[in-house]
Amino acid sequence: MNNREMAVLVENVPGVSSSEERYDNQIEVRADAFALPGLLSYLKSNGFAHLSNILAVDWIEEGEFELVYNLFSYVHKLHATVKARVDREIAHAPSILTLWPQAQVYEREIHEFFGILFDGNPNLEPFFLHNWQDSPPLRKDFDTEEYSRRAYGMIDDGVEHAKEQSI
Repeated sequence: MNNREMAVLVENVPGVSSSEERYDNQIEVRADAFALPGLLSYLKSNGFAHLSNILAVDWIEEGEFELVYNLFSYVHKLHATVKARVDREIAHAPSILTLWPQAQVYEREIHEFFGILFDGNPNLEPFFLHNWQDSPPLRKDFDTEEYSRRAYGMIDDGVEHAKEQSI
């Protein structure tokens, strides 16, 4: 099966808004976030057995996060990139732990650094930011300098002066 045939098959899955062939060996699918378990299950049953990673992108201007699932099919020698957007203020997506147990690591990390909740994931404890009391640090509206001032005190005047000189 080639990428064009796979893209056509995927278009019939409920919740899929579009699919396209990007390169000779890759398809990209856009879907509703709550259609992800069904779509990803469909892809897995059609040869996409390998979950490479899950990423999050902060589209602050649009008020959304985008979840990006990268899959690979050893059978078809195809990559599938599945993208779904969730509201930034009420950031929820379904967990895919039942499909790929290794999704646990990706979902925990995305929750820790972006604040996205994965419904059905029983363990979203932080890996690194224990006792973190601020907004998730990879959100585009996270102010690193302000956080550093609050957490560690004023920035040294020499650093401030050097910063002004470089501008």
